[in-house]
Amino acid sequence: MPLHIIFDNPVIPGNTGNAIRLAANTGAVLHLVEPLGFNFDDKHLKRAGLDYHDLADVQIHPDLDTCFSTLGPSRVFAFTTQATTMYQNVKYQWGDALLFGTEPTGLPREHSHHPRVTDQVRIPMVPGRRSMNLTNSASVAVFEAWRQLGFAGGV
Repeated sequence: MPLHIIFDNPVIPGNTGNAIRLAANTGAVLHLVEPLGFNFDDKHLKRAGLDYHDLADVQIHPDLDTCFSTLGPSRVFAFTTQATTMYQNVKYQWGDALLFGTEPTGLPREHSHHPRVTDQVRIPMVPGRRSMNLTNSASVAVFEAWRQLGFAGGV
């Protein structure tokens, strides 16, 4: 069972293109929750994703509940600057889903507190900073989860 990356309402095509590369290179499934702030013909999305589009498992969902329904019993970790649990303190399991909010505003409260969310977690930053880049945050989280799982399938 792979890890899952969920981008809730992404709006910057380059971030999603980079996330496609992240998913292709780690074996994670990338879930995009509509509405999307771009279409898949966007040149920035294509440029950032390079030739990885055919190598990644990307699924598009009309809403968060539909996305969650495809995950089965997977645990869901909502990444937010408001959390107290640090991302590296989670004992990740295969099938876990890592939920990230839209670039300008992060996760809305109803999504970070959704009944399917197992825990809210955060990535540490220097005080006084708003947030990290969306795909950089997803990369930090995915690689920590994959590291804990022994980089299975990697070379």
